[in-house]
Amino acid sequence: MRDWEEEAAARLAAGAALADALDVRSATAWISLDQGVREEIRWGRIKAPSHAWLTGRRLHWDWNSPLPTWNPSRTPPSTSALALALCDPDGRVREAALDRAWDTAPLLPLVAIRCADWVGPVRERARDVLRAALPGVGPSAMTVLAAVILRISGRSRGDAARAALERALLGGGTAVLEAMLTSEDRATRRLAHRVAVARGHFPGERLAAIAATDGDVVIQDICSEAALATTGPRTTDAVLLALLGSRQGRVRSAGVTALHRSGRNGEAERFLFDRSGLVRACARWVLRQAGTDPRAVYRARCAGDSVPDHAPLGLAECEARQAAVPLLWELTRHPAPGVRASAVAGLCVVDAVDAVRLLPLLDDPSPRVVRATSTALLPHVDRLPAAELRHRTSAGRPSHERKAALRLLQAQGGPDCLEAARALTDDPDPEIGARARRMIGQPLAPAQEGPRRH
Repeated sequence: MRDWEEEAAARLAAGAALADALDVRSATAWISLDQGVREEIRWGRIKAPSHAWLTGRRLHWDWNSPLPTWNPSRTPPSTSALALALCDPDGRVREAALDRAWDTAPLLPLVAIRCADWVGPVRERARDVLRAALPGVGPSAMTVLAAVILRISGRSRGDAARAALERALLGGGTAVLEAMLTSEDRATRRLAHRVAVARGHFPGERLAAIAATDGDVVIQDICSEAALATTGPRTTDAVLLALLGSRQGRVRSAGVTALHRSGRNGEAERFLFDRSGLVRACARWVLRQAGTDPRAVYRARCAGDSVPDHAPLGLAECEARQAAVPLLWELTRHPAPGVRASAVAGLCVVDAVDAVRLLPLLDDPSPRVVRATSTALLPHVDRLPAAELRHRTSAGRPSHERKAALRLLQAQGGPDCLEAARALTDDPDPEIGARARRMIGQPLAPAQEGPRRH
């Protein structure tokens, strides 16, 4: 058990305030407290607190309400004592504590945890309390409570709490939903966006903007799909502009696909040269739906004066191997480094890498081309002369060349790898030095059969 869990349980047992014992804004802290209290009591590291206040008897039970009325003559427990009781190893204590917790908002995260309790009566009572309390939870408290509920929803009996949370959000106020939309907890934000879509909380333009800018791929999918659904068969210009202009490939691909249902297939042509393979594939599909062969477009652009950077790779993705290979090799000598790198990547796609022929591109002045070349050569390191790779790690060579050569030597293994690493441990480039030191500290891979090394 971590020290901070032990301290939280001990502080509560000593009567410390809840906020002084743990970070009440952290779902992890609440779940760890629940585990920590039981462990501390079971192992005798803290004395089990007295729960004499639990012996009070109900005056009556209103069967129209899940909440009991307690004998006011009994002294009510402190929040700290109630928190300990909700985590107690004894299920009878936990169940009785729930009857006191219904109006103690700070302890609702522990009530949520009890909704997945292994003891049936505890579990059912906690669910009644949670359902009754959820409508009154404020925005900031709900972000914490939702994070706890979503964490425990993965447990075998945690789905009931999640269902109660979703019902409350669907019928709740917008302030709570807005707070959850900006939560730091990823699962909470995802649920909030799903609920917002279900409630029609955002117009299509706002959904498209969220999809285009949010860094979470799940939220990108939720909002891009919803943005397209809200605009009907013909997507509005504002939605399309936001989706197509996104930095996220998944979002751009949704916008490209939407061009087809909007009858604007021709506009997909420029996305044949997108940096994202998914976007290129969607653009090819859209063009084919309009009767345009994307292979002809690729061939024309690759043979033209101005070749888009990713055109060779796009050609390799859809052209027959025998037709693509000659043009790809020709483009490895193109003046533009982006085109050269794309041509190398295309050779990998069509499985036409010739290690000896490609080796000179490790001396390319463009780091982008050298990275693509070293990636292409990795499966063929047994065909590369180690002496030539070692030569490229020598002082005076550009940093990107030394990195690529060392990467290939590491994959190749053998004594040349070790000698090169020893010579580069103090390289001026910290990345090269760190890799070399790791190589020395690791067992060497056996030298692979290949050309004789000199």
